[in-house]
Amino acid sequence: MKTTNVVVLLLVGFFIGMFVEKQMISSRLEANKRLVLDFYDRSFNQKDLTAADMYLDENYIQHNPTVATSRKGFVEGIGALLKQYPNIKMTPKHVFAEDGYVITHVWMQMNSADPKDKGLAVVDLFRVKNGKVAEHWDVIQPVPAKAANDNGMF
Repeated sequence: MKTTNVVVLLLVGFFIGMFVEKQMISSRLEANKRLVLDFYDRSFNQKDLTAADMYLDENYIQHNPTVATSRKGFVEGIGALLKQYPNIKMTPKHVFAEDGYVITHVWMQMNSADPKDKGLAVVDLFRVKNGKVAEHWDVIQPVPAKAANDNGMF
């Protein structure tokens, strides 16, 4: 076989490998986004705290200072929130994934039955490991009745 043919075959193999790797990465990022969105829906919107067992890593780390680290800490902290706000609703507006992280921008209404509830703008950062949420950070800001601009929070 000519050297030129070998080089062409090697280059074709290299580019096919790169394409396959890119598709695998894209697939993993989409799976991570789906994991986080399903976790929101089950935990907050469906009020199913057993979702913690399915979606949270057994060594789950929490950075929100009002919720204890661990699955149990999540269940207790969010369980208390759900009791206080039975009409809570989480509506993801933007979702981004990079490496093992998922970032969401969410509209969180504490009383979704009240049309006057402006809610909260929440940015959550999740670290995903082996198909489970392993770590969580958040930043929460009330949606004001009036703003200095017309751009909106979402």
